[in-house]
Amino acid sequence: MQSITFSINGRTRDAMVQPHESLLHLLRDQLALTGTKEGCSTGYCGACTVLVDGAPVNACLFFAVDADRRDITTIEGLAGDDGALHPLQRAFVEGGALQCGFCTPGMIMSSAALLAKNPSPTEADVRAALAGNICRCTGYQSIEHAVALAAQHLRDEGLQGEKPHAPTRIRSRA
Repeated sequence: MQSITFSINGRTRDAMVQPHESLLHLLRDQLALTGTKEGCSTGYCGACTVLVDGAPVNACLFFAVDADRRDITTIEGLAGDDGALHPLQRAFVEGGALQCGFCTPGMIMSSAALLAKNPSPTEADVRAALAGNICRCTGYQSIEHAVALAAQHLRDEGLQGEKPHAPTRIRSRA
């Protein structure tokens, strides 16, 4: 076992992990952050996408030991302390960009990374950012529309270019 210290959704945490343990299992099993989904376990589907130092990564392929001294953001970290949805989360609801919801956390996290770097993405930019995420229900048009809607919300609210989360307490959601 190895001791690691990291920031998760704005809060510093310590954990003991096995050298071979994935970040996905640390999040779900030890921290009870179940919003990050396990899909294929091979990095193909993107359901487990989280942000590590602002960059989207497949948590199923990222070793938990490599999270040491890193900043991790999960879907739980996007909502405000008061429970208010992040503009991306609101846009996915408003735009009907989800059906079963299984891929939604990964889609939103990939989109958050995109919008943090590019507050006015083109359709091609959105498609490129979501290329590593698979949805078997919605057909992608509503998802792409939701990302564009979220970009507009962020610009309207003056939040473009900000980190995708503010410091928050860890909340567990199944």
